[in-house]
Amino acid sequence: MILNNSFRSREVPRKYPVVCNWVRNHNFDLLWFKICVLLYIYEKFNLNLKYNIVHSSLNFSLVTIMITKPQVFEFLKQYDLKNITIATVCSHSSLQIFDGARKEGFRTLGICIGKPPKFYEAFPKAKPDEYIIVDSYEDIMNKAEELRKKNTIIIPHGSFVAYLGTKNFADLKVPTFGNRVVLEWESDRDKEREWLLGAGIHMPEKIEDPRVINGPVMVKYHGAKGGKGFFVAKTYKEFNELVDRTQKFTIQEFITGTRYYLHYFYSPIRSEGYTLSKGVLELLSMDRRVESNADEIFRLGSPRELIEADIRPTYVVTGNVPLVARESLLPLIFSLGERVVEESLDLFGGMIGAFCLETVFTDSLEIKVFEISARIVAGTNLYISGSPYADLMQENLSTGRRIAQEIKIAVQTNQLDKIIS
Repeated sequence: MILNNSFRSREVPRKYPVVCNWVRNHNFDLLWFKICVLLYIYEKFNLNLKYNIVHSSLNFSLVTIMITKPQVFEFLKQYDLKNITIATVCSHSSLQIFDGARKEGFRTLGICIGKPPKFYEAFPKAKPDEYIIVDSYEDIMNKAEELRKKNTIIIPHGSFVAYLGTKNFADLKVPTFGNRVVLEWESDRDKEREWLLGAGIHMPEKIEDPRVINGPVMVKYHGAKGGKGFFVAKTYKEFNELVDRTQKFTIQEFITGTRYYLHYFYSPIRSEGYTLSKGVLELLSMDRRVESNADEIFRLGSPRELIEADIRPTYVVTGNVPLVARESLLPLIFSLGERVVEESLDLFGGMIGAFCLETVFTDSLEIKVFEISARIVAGTNLYISGSPYADLMQENLSTGRRIAQEIKIAVQTNQLDKIIS
């Protein structure tokens, strides 16, 4: 269960005695006092209830996550930690996840529908050691016990979460790398914006009322969809023609500049490097996405000609190209990652492992963040053998291998509880 809201204050403590004093001082009703009592019970008996007390005008919500950390730790007690299996769905970034896990000495397991994808035969270093076949992605929920018997740790990626569904993934009874609570903040664009703005991140202006659109805006639907359905509108009329009102959407100011997707890794268990209040931050790589048909459409004519021909750009991601940033921007790039991680530690206990800030670099060298992906992103597939940045830490270091390293270090130092949920 998570107790949270839409506005947070750093000054509000999170431990029961002070919280209840704060509740009493603010004349909250009996309901909230009872909630504080429940929090005290969980705290007193070390039941590891996840919660976040924040200041608001009574705008609270309660969200239940079925799988709890104590349950996960009970599962881990039954594991043979010398024979961990790294598993993920055969899609997205699975090739580098399996390759990286194998390089660090782990067995690998691919989860797939119907039958194993034939293309894995073409890449023997990234072919998983075994497969689990499911009839549907929802059927993964029924394979939890089988996965646990194989000492499995799940590595989530964007397709895994999208196919399984956020609620199912949160309830998946298999130890998983990272903090699942981040899903609540990442998948809802309003909460994502609260998180990033709370970290002092510059974001595109949000348009609350589409009727006031008077220039280019980007309309995005909630959840990870690889850009599918996103569109640009310049007027309310265009917006109405293109929007799917059956889906929850966000309207953002369209920022002109160069798109950079910055690939970070946050480790709560390492202590050397770019240190934060807890753990270290790493910059592994960066990329730019190739989008269909936006990246090629203007070969057909000017924007006006395309509109007259009723041809509009779409933003479905089809691939990625490598990038490096000018070195003078690296302090700002690290600062952005640092602020986002520190805010996540305050909000929900931290975002663990790989994450990506999706940004625009303007001609005034300002960096605006328009989205965050709180797990490994497909743009890291460019760097299975390392990147210009990762090579300065370790040769042949991919994001997939870095995840496996974190698990390996946690096992060796008895710190799995800090990186698994």
